[in-house]
Amino acid sequence: MTAAVSYLGRKCLVISTYTIESPEYRVVHLESDFEIRLYKEMSWMSALVHGTSFQNSTKDGFHRLYQYLHGANLNFTQFLMTAPVVTSINPSPHGSVYIVRYYLPSKYDKTSPPQPYTELNLQLDKWKSHCIAIRKFPGYARDDNIDKEKDALVSSLGKHLARLMQAVENEYNYSIAQYNASKHPTGRINEVWMDVSGFTEEGCPV
Repeated sequence: MTAAVSYLGRKCLVISTYTIESPEYRVVHLESDFEIRLYKEMSWMSALVHGTSFQNSTKDGFHRLYQYLHGANLNFTQFLMTAPVVTSINPSPHGSVYIVRYYLPSKYDKTSPPQPYTELNLQLDKWKSHCIAIRKFPGYARDDNIDKEKDALVSSLGKHLARLMQAVENEYNYSIAQYNASKHPTGRINEVWMDVSGFTEEGCPV
């Protein structure tokens, strides 16, 4: 049950008596309907899914990641849950490609995590420090609302910072970050993420 949510130095969600680690960032630009964050280097364990549904692909990918977190790796290591779970969406005429990501605790930024079992078909992704445009939205992230939220972020970027549109890597590629388990129907936190790596005016790396 969610009693309180706060954001600490290294971004952590404090939910009741649980502390859930999240990637560290600082806000470099803030508007009423979006913000730009500069994230530090971070590591993810990722599941590639070929599918036509965001919800089904996220469920499929996270099922494989869940097994990894609960010991399906060469060291039999069990991991604490982190947030957010991120699903990157890359549309194509032949069916979308989804990449579902679990944020690895910060201790793995400089070291390698345990290798997953081969049959899980998981990959380690190491992200360099870069800037991401963020739009928050409540409720559940679903197939019938994520495109609308992405379009709203694109519209806001064009309205407030037209030069940002030149920095958006591909407005058709975006990610949905979910911070809550599906069993929590209220107080949910979701975000649309779009890379703006070329936006250097606020100190973002090229």
